[in-house]
Amino acid sequence: MRTSAPYMEWAKSRPRPRIDLAGSNLLACTLDDLPGARDAVDVAGESPEGYAPLVERIARAHGVDPASVATAGGCSGANFLALAGLLEAEDEVLVESPFYDPIPAAARMLGGRVAYFPRRLEDGFDVDPGIVAGALTRRTRLLVLTNPHNPSGTLVSPDRLQELIRLAERRGFTILCDEVYRDLVLEEAGRPAPAATLSPACVSTSSLTKAYGLASLRCGWVLASEELARRIRRARDVVDGWSPIPADRLSVLAFDRLDVLAARARALVRTNLGRVKEWLAEQPRLECAAPCATLAFPRIRGIDDAAPFAERLFQRTGVAVAPGHFFGAPAHFRIAFGGDPARVAEGLERIGEELASA
Repeated sequence: MRTSAPYMEWAKSRPRPRIDLAGSNLLACTLDDLPGARDAVDVAGESPEGYAPLVERIARAHGVDPASVATAGGCSGANFLALAGLLEAEDEVLVESPFYDPIPAAARMLGGRVAYFPRRLEDGFDVDPGIVAGALTRRTRLLVLTNPHNPSGTLVSPDRLQELIRLAERRGFTILCDEVYRDLVLEEAGRPAPAATLSPACVSTSSLTKAYGLASLRCGWVLASEELARRIRRARDVVDGWSPIPADRLSVLAFDRLDVLAARARALVRTNLGRVKEWLAEQPRLECAAPCATLAFPRIRGIDDAAPFAERLFQRTGVAVAPGHFFGAPAHFRIAFGGDPARVAEGLERIGEELASA
C-alpha cells in the first residue's frame, strides 16, 4: 500500500533555519560525551536476536527480562516493527489526534485501517477513556498513544492510563505507547513507568534519541510480553534482520553512562522548560496546555490555520516551528525546545515579537 508521512517529508526537505524550534531532538552529544567510544567501535559482532549486551542493558534499565526486549532502528523503527508484529490486514488501529504522522502512516502501510479519537486542548490534551471506549469497534486491534504526547508534550494522567489498560484487558486489544520523550519528564513532574511494565496488554517503544541526544546511533527498542516481543523480533527478520554492530557497541557505552547523559538532559529540560512556561504565560494570543517534556503545542486565538504564521516567522526571522496541520490540528504550531538554551530563548523572543506584530 502506498503511503507517506507528510511531516517527515517536510522535516527532511525544509530550508535550514537560523534557529530550529521545529526539529524535536535533544541537543546532540559528541564523542566526548562517550569516553572510550573510539576504542569500542568494531565491525565484528553478532545480532541474531539483537546485540546481546545491548539487549541486556535495555532490559536492566527498565526492570524487565531480556526476553521482553526487541531492538530496532530508532523509535520510529520500533513503532514500525511493533505494528508489523501485531497487525493483521484490515485490523483497525485507533490513533490519538493530534498525532505524530509516521505512526498512522506505518499502520496504513501494513494494511491496517486507521481511525482517530481526539485529545483536546480543553482537557490539557489528556486522554478521555470514555471517548476511547466509544470509538472502539469489533475490529480494533491496537490503541496508539504517545506519552508524553507528541506534539503537545503532555502526559496521560496515571488514573486514566490505568482505566485504558483495564479497558484493553477487558476488550482484548493492545495499547502501543510511544514513550520516546518519557525520560525527559522530571521526577517531580511525575515521570510515568513504561506502560509495558504495567500490563501484558501494553507495548512500549523508545530510543536514545529524544532524551539523550544520540539520534545518530539509531538505538531503539520495544518492551512487551515475551510472546509479543518474539513476534516483533520475527518482524525484524523481514525488515533488516541484523542490527548495525558499530552503533550497537556505542549504544552499550551510552547505557553504561546513562546517569551522566540523563543529568545533562535534565539540566537542559529544567532551563528550557522553565523559560517556555514563563514565555507562554506572557503570550495573550496563545492557548497552550502545560508541557512536561521538550514540546509545546500552542493554539493561536482567532485563526484556523497557523501555517501562514509559521512561514512568515521563518521568512522574517529565520526561526522555524512546525505547523499544526502536520499533526491534525491546523490552528496550532509545535515548538520543540531541546536545544541550546540561548538559541531557544532567542527563538521564543522572535516568536513573541511576530505574534505581537501580526
